[in-house]
Amino acid sequence: MRKMTQITDLKNAERLARTIMSDIALYNQENIRKSIKNDSLFEDLKDQLEEGRKLYDSRVDPELPHRWAPYNRAIVDVLVKQFGNIDSDIW
Repeated sequence: MRKMTQITDLKNAERLARTIMSDIALYNQENIRKSIKNDSLFEDLKDQLEEGRKLYDSRVDPELPHRWAPYNRAIVDVLVKQFGNIDSDIW
């Protein structure tokens, strides 16, 4: 079995993070809608976000400066913003 090479630049780390968040969003749309409405997104998607974080961590070089910035930004840009039309007290 071939070992995956680690991502060593922020652009590719960002691409991976956005892909992970897109998958989470795709398979959890209804749960995300309810969670945003109830301001419980991070509690309700804790398992999915942790699984995504582990995948991201396994693929991105630990020496990459600011390595977690793309993942954290993707949570907002991909997971939250696309559901911004939902009536919620958080906005």
